[in-house]
Amino acid sequence: MLRQPNYIYGPNTALVPARLNFGEYMLQQLKKFDNNTVLINAATEERISYSEILQQSMNFAISLTRMGVKKGDTIGLISENRFEFWGATIGAACAGAVVSPISVGYVKGELIHVLNISKPKYIICSPSLYKTHDKTIASMKFVKKVILFGDEKQNGTLSYNDMVIESNGVIKNVNYDEFRCVEVVGQIDPVFIMYSSGTTGLPKGVMITHLNILTLLCARSFADPSTVLISISPWYHAMGFVGCLNGFSNGLCFIYLPKFEIDLYLRTIEKFKVGQLTVVPSILVSICKHQTQKYDLSSVQFIMSGAAPLRKDTIAAVHEKFPNLVMVMQGYGATELTLGVLGFFPDSARHDKVGSVGVVVPNSVLKVADLETGKPLGPNQRGELCVKGELLMKGYLGRDRGDELDSEGFYRTGDIAYYDEDGYFFIVDRQKELIKYKGYQVPPAELEAVLLQHEGIRDAAVIGLEDKDAGELPLAFVVRLPGSNVTEKEVKDFVAERLSNPKHLRGGVRFVEEIPKTPSGKVMRTKLRKMLKNCTKSKL
Repeated sequence: MLRQPNYIYGPNTALVPARLNFGEYMLQQLKKFDNNTVLINAATEERISYSEILQQSMNFAISLTRMGVKKGDTIGLISENRFEFWGATIGAACAGAVVSPISVGYVKGELIHVLNISKPKYIICSPSLYKTHDKTIASMKFVKKVILFGDEKQNGTLSYNDMVIESNGVIKNVNYDEFRCVEVVGQIDPVFIMYSSGTTGLPKGVMITHLNILTLLCARSFADPSTVLISISPWYHAMGFVGCLNGFSNGLCFIYLPKFEIDLYLRTIEKFKVGQLTVVPSILVSICKHQTQKYDLSSVQFIMSGAAPLRKDTIAAVHEKFPNLVMVMQGYGATELTLGVLGFFPDSARHDKVGSVGVVVPNSVLKVADLETGKPLGPNQRGELCVKGELLMKGYLGRDRGDELDSEGFYRTGDIAYYDEDGYFFIVDRQKELIKYKGYQVPPAELEAVLLQHEGIRDAAVIGLEDKDAGELPLAFVVRLPGSNVTEKEVKDFVAERLSNPKHLRGGVRFVEEIPKTPSGKVMRTKLRKMLKNCTKSKL
């Protein structure tokens, strides 16, 4: 059978272990890097080594098995970024369980929704979040036990420390050479249930198999192993969760911020001589508008950005902030794709591809499909980006296959893209978010990028306002910078001076205190539409 000439194939270079077992692979990698530091808390400067996470993982797996956890049982994990997170995650996987990281930002209704998707028999929780959600968790009849991080015990919960620390007298440290993970069928058995961002509705449970995650971990690293990285993404989200696991499997050291604060972030870069940053565009915009002269940021050589497109002038401004920056590299992915399917690699980055999200990663196949016919398109033709390969999820938990896959088994991302003659991809915008004004397709991301150039605007998002004559009118939600008094007319004029007629803000400007976004930095346009529907302009 011949290759489809308009498919873009990644190299088949991700060599996964014969035994497709995520837990087993991670233990091998943790053992390999032994006493090297794996995580540093930027706020406290506390550290944890690879060997400590290894020991926690094995001890926890044994404790879970003794407690009655069986292969396929789901364990929910609700916690802020903290050291115990990874021993719990890897240990649960070693016990054959399916780990389901859950957003710390969920309110009661959202938590009930995702718990009813995965129906975890056990929940691991931080003390603060358990105090917030204890009644909700107690109402879930399928939850048998709650395990708390730290030393605090509440309402009959179990202590994670009692299950992993030998000195507590409950268990003895497990010997690596004597430990064996529960066997799994890696091609089909899920190891994680993640949740899609929910920008177009309620979150869906994404089943990630052992093969999915191992394919990513065994591909090329997006960072030099000798480079210190900084982690600011929440670990319950794919960008932070899978990104850290990828780093752990390659022996990297992460410095993490329990909570993002721009001055702490910049001080941490200076103190630990961080070499590579992984960010969302809004972080870069904040840095560009911040006074950074008092910090030494000369250690940063590469910046990896994801979640939304970066404008070229933002990239240029970032180079002015980081004197030794080699390149701002963009990547592209989705929870359904086990994080990333397009990206740059520092050792082979093309500096002439500014604005690109890179090339296809190993063991993936991409196509750009015509929006009307679905026909695969050639170079420099815009269409919907579609993906298949070993990184594609098993499916959505509890849901039959829907229109997320096309007739050839490609995942339909809903993003508009094109690729050039060299196979480098460029994201244009979100198909479902395109504003239709008198037949013109207006990309919100383009308007947002222009709005963020205004010296009085801290953040902005654009949606379409329904109009019986034009179809939709572009409308902007704007967050002013402190001290700014920018008016609606000034914002409209600013855009009109820089963009063509169909992209003018005919729908108006709404000033708000914050733009609702997902943990990965994507604008939640569904929430903006609800805000517009439920509130008058004066209330906003």
